[in-house]
Amino acid sequence: MPTPLEVRRITPEEHLAYVEARTAAGADISFLQVPSWAGVKAEWKHASLGWFDGDELVGAGLVLLRQVPKVKRFLAYLPEGPDIDWTGARTGRDLADWLEPLAAHLKAIGAFAVKMGPPVTVRTWDADTLKAAIADGTAQRLRDVPADTTDDAGLAVADRLLELGWSQKADTGAGFGDVQPRYVFQVPLAGRTEDDLLTGFNQLWRRNIKKADKAGVVVEHGGFDDLPAFHEVYVETAVRDGFTPRGLAYFQRMWRAMTAEDPSRITLYLARHEGRVLAATTLVRVGQHAWYSYGASSNEGRDVRPSNAIQWAMVRDSLAAGCHVYDMRGISDTLDPDDHLFGLIQFKLGTGGRASEYLGEWDMRLRPVLARAVEGYLNRR
Repeated sequence: MPTPLEVRRITPEEHLAYVEARTAAGADISFLQVPSWAGVKAEWKHASLGWFDGDELVGAGLVLLRQVPKVKRFLAYLPEGPDIDWTGARTGRDLADWLEPLAAHLKAIGAFAVKMGPPVTVRTWDADTLKAAIADGTAQRLRDVPADTTDDAGLAVADRLLELGWSQKADTGAGFGDVQPRYVFQVPLAGRTEDDLLTGFNQLWRRNIKKADKAGVVVEHGGFDDLPAFHEVYVETAVRDGFTPRGLAYFQRMWRAMTAEDPSRITLYLARHEGRVLAATTLVRVGQHAWYSYGASSNEGRDVRPSNAIQWAMVRDSLAAGCHVYDMRGISDTLDPDDHLFGLIQFKLGTGGRASEYLGEWDMRLRPVLARAVEGYLNRR
């Protein structure tokens, strides 16, 4: 019988060393689960946690802690984590071996509830499959389309979580899921060349990339001092698309925290035309996974296709850096052309990548009375 695992706090340095060792061995760990993300989320308290088998560190995660007003109790949140052996394939351990000591540790430090996002993919759909479903017009949601691949081990994790007392919001398909997106769009890079990738783009994407180049759109890397230029276009995007923008200080904090951890962790891209910034993005990289994390585009100059040019630059750089995945992040579940979110998946489908469904976010009440009271308060707000 395996020895029980112990969860205890580890230093950011220990956590980062663990992440680097795991990603060097091919593991896929979210940028939301590296120590620097705690520096980005300054409004939360935080801790790096380690799972120990004796003296050996065998799992790790970043937990963010949000305090309830006037009470020394916390909501604990592990976005897109933790990094443990979810299916048992690596260690043969049952999921309870990992999650029971986690719950006990969080309760002991004052958490009343915990939310986590298992980094477990359960279904994927190729671009051609989704294009055919959209053209056919019979599918309204991703779930209406038979997946190209289904991970039975990943689906079994959901069953085990329910058995262990975890719960999940109903998958209504509205918006992007929970706090982090349940459905994402990714472009596989492993074993491919630039020509392979460009050939995989649809005709419109290829034409727009050429149009941007012919028009003189130049995509360049920026630094900390260029963040105000990014933010100006980002605010313009927020007004146009109807969302509340983050302040410039948030992106400055992100830049400082991530570059201090690893100079290649975050890259700023600026697409200029005749000296004007028409599009700007940030790319985050951990190991062999690159994420398009924030994007913005001006209302001006859209005819010279700066957004296509900047995406192509990020894809090429990710490939050159040895990444296996270029992750375009969240999409909604909709395949309905009349839905206001349909344009997002339509844009990303043009890259010829694939849509993936993760297991979604799961919750456990550690102090049920307080948890229900807080949930009721938030619902009333």
